[in-house]
This record gives sequence, C-alpha cells and structure tokens, in this order.
Amino acid sequence: MNPTFLVTHSGGFHADELLSSVILTRLFPDAKIVRSRAPDWIAAGADRIVYDVGGAYDAETGIFDHHQRGAPLRDDGQPYSSFGLIWRHFGRDYLRATGLPDAHIEAVHTSFDGSFVLPVDLVDNGALSPSTAGVLAGLTLPALLETLKPVFDDADPEGETQSFHRALAIARHFVEAGIGKAAAKLRAEALVMNAIASAGQGRILELPFGMPFRSAVLKAGADHLLFVVHPRDKDWCVTGIRRADEGFDLRADLPAAWAGLVNAELEAASGVAGASFCHKGRFIAAARTREAALALADIAVLEAQAEQARAVA
Repeated sequence: MNPTFLVTHSGGFHADELLSSVILTRLFPDAKIVRSRAPDWIAAGADRIVYDVGGAYDAETGIFDHHQRGAPLRDDGQPYSSFGLIWRHFGRDYLRATGLPDAHIEAVHTSFDGSFVLPVDLVDNGALSPSTAGVLAGLTLPALLETLKPVFDDADPEGETQSFHRALAIARHFVEAGIGKAAAKLRAEALVMNAIASAGQGRILELPFGMPFRSAVLKAGADHLLFVVHPRDKDWCVTGIRRADEGFDLRADLPAAWAGLVNAELEAASGVAGASFCHKGRFIAAARTREAALALADIAVLEAQAEQARAVA
C-alpha cells in the first residue's frame, strides 16, 4: 500500500485522528492529508487510506472508521477508536520505521497499545470520562490536543486546517517520546538483569547510571533488593524501590534520622563522609562519591533489617 491521500474528516478534530495521522504520515510521508466529509473523498479507494470517517471498517480497502453500528471491538470487548485501529494495522510498521530492533517490536507494540492507545480509544468512545482524572482532567492528552482547536468565532476559513497541522506536530512529539521511553525501558532491562546477577543475594543493586529498574527487578523475582545505587552527573544516588506501581510505599525507607539533612548535618547523622543530601520523604539520598553512596546504602539496609526484626518480635 502506497497511498496518495490520507483522508480524515473536516471540522473539529480530536486526539484519535490526530494520533492516527502521526502514524500514517511517518509511514507515507509523501501522502497528502485531506480533511473532508465529501462522499467522494470518504469512500474507499486504491489511492487512499480513510480513517475516523467513512462509516466502515475494512482494512483490505483501507478504511478505518469506528462510528458505525457493529464497530470493531478489542478481544476483551473494549472499543477501538480510529487510533486503535490504525495502531493495530500499522503500528508494527511504524516501530520498524523508527529503527526499533525486531526483537523489541512486539513488546513495545503491546505496551504502547495498553498505556497510550487504549486510553485515547476509551475517551473517544465515551467509555472513559476524563473526569476520572479529577483536577487533572483538563490536562489529559486528549483534552490538551483539543485546546488547540480554533475558538468559536474564529472566522478564518483555513483556521481549522492550520490548527489541525499545528496540533499534529505536537501530537507527534508525544507519540515519539512515548515509544522512545518504552524502547529505552527494554534496553535498560538487559542492563539491570546483569546487575541483579552481579548483586547475588546482596540487598543493594548497583547500576552504571540512572535507568528504569523496577520492571526488571520484578521480572527477576529479586525481592531481596532494598536499595539502588547509581551515579548521577557528578554525584551518586541511593534510591528506594517501590513496592507497587501505584503509590510511593517502599520496600525500605532511608533512616528517619537522615530525613531532610544536607552536607555536614547528614555526614554527622550518618557517619559517612561525603554524604550530601537526603530527601525528607526518605526515598532518595545523594553522596559525592561511589564509596559514600554505598556506605549510606549499607547503613540503610542494616537499619531496615533491624526495624523488620523489631516488628516481628
């Protein structure tokens, strides 16, 4: 398929056709976006892909709408928007076009679908209300993209088209960043797995630099790990490991006596020369050297173990 036109509806735009356009314009950069509701345009044709309009879903003829009766559903019964349909059929090709290794394509396709595409699908179909985000409802991606529409009394006949293309450029950054982070997470996983093997049964995981680590820790079943140590710029960090994806409860907190202290005060409280900072929330500390960071982590492990023993006694 090498379309000349990418056809979606005219009028007010939404996140689903904008994000669909991100995928399609990467794959077919020479194709022209046509925004129309004219019957001749929104009908299937060999020279076009039609999406979010047209009243049908037929991948063979290149039409991807979800507004009609009998619109497609995911295997779990949740609805697709045009974005979900385009991602389903073109997402893997898009990922290849970004240079993602073949070995990672399926994993990134699936994770991006669940974390990014599905919420857009649900909001667009009214199956999920942005109000569930509470005071952040107006800051969800679909809401933010829609703020880029022209205001009601904008008389410029080209206003909607111009706004669509401005919003498309912004939407592209979100898609690329989201996929970039998913890909980076997989690259990090291999590094973290090696570090876990090196740590053995020790309670401290040392990494060569800051990176996502929790998913690899869970995948490895490394329940014994309590703290992560890694360099950051010119300093070193000691970081707690969250118990769950939601919330901030840690497997072990840094010592209460360190909370909110910096420099000489933290050195005095910890007995570690080079200790420079401990967050008052006790989830991260910093030191000027690797040796100092590891010393802080060792002390934190001993205190956490002692506290656990007192709780059991």
